[in-house]
Amino acid sequence: MGVKNFGIERKQQILERLEVLGRIQVAELARELNVSKETLRKDLSELEQEKLLKRTHGGAIGLQQSNDPSEIKYIYRVKQCAREKERICKKAASLVQDGDTIFIDNSSTNLALLKYIDPAYTVTVITNSVRVLLEDNFSMSNSHTVISLGGIFRRDFFSCVGDFANEMARKFHPNKAFLSAYGVGEDGMICDISMYETEVKKFFMQASDRVYFTADHTKINRSGGVILATLDLVDYLICDRNLADAQMETLQKFDVELIVADGQEGI
Repeated sequence: MGVKNFGIERKQQILERLEVLGRIQVAELARELNVSKETLRKDLSELEQEKLLKRTHGGAIGLQQSNDPSEIKYIYRVKQCAREKERICKKAASLVQDGDTIFIDNSSTNLALLKYIDPAYTVTVITNSVRVLLEDNFSMSNSHTVISLGGIFRRDFFSCVGDFANEMARKFHPNKAFLSAYGVGEDGMICDISMYETEVKKFFMQASDRVYFTADHTKINRSGGVILATLDLVDYLICDRNLADAQMETLQKFDVELIVADGQEGI
């Protein structure tokens, strides 16, 4: 991984902490991220220029301090662990069968899933993700039917949410749901950073025959601000092969089958 990618991941971590905590201190966060204060100050300055935070004396605060959480810019989420996410998507797509109806959420982890589904398969895809719709626009398959739930468009998340999306979701019963979130804590709690996104996800976790939770290794033993579900409600967890021992110990405590995207997918 190059220096540039490390910088992208670090900036996402900064934004994620702002999402949960509301404000950060340079000295404390520099220790957590194991970087110099100078490096962190440079990151904060660049993020402020992109209008993603506001610098304060000794730290920074999120631009939105209200009951509506501020958003982590999509570009940082997409680029974090990009190769692992591609492998996870290819593994997930190999589990889709001809004739399936599936739900794909708006997570950056599942963005590439659609392009790896066999183009010869007749598959119905339900999603609240605008990015997934754009992926379908470049798909070579005429056999995939993609249904958008509609609703309120959230520009920073490229998703559709709200009462309309939730009501549309009730019309479907997928074979499989492919979901991700901010992280899974050591207590098995699946957490996210947006209450709006979790509403749609919760419905499809209950309505689908099988639930696949997709997560790169950085999401295991990581907690967020909004509870989505417990790991026991997930049938399969698809992850890359870079799990540490402590992360494996967490997963082994719960009734979920681990599927490893081990790199043999050709990525």
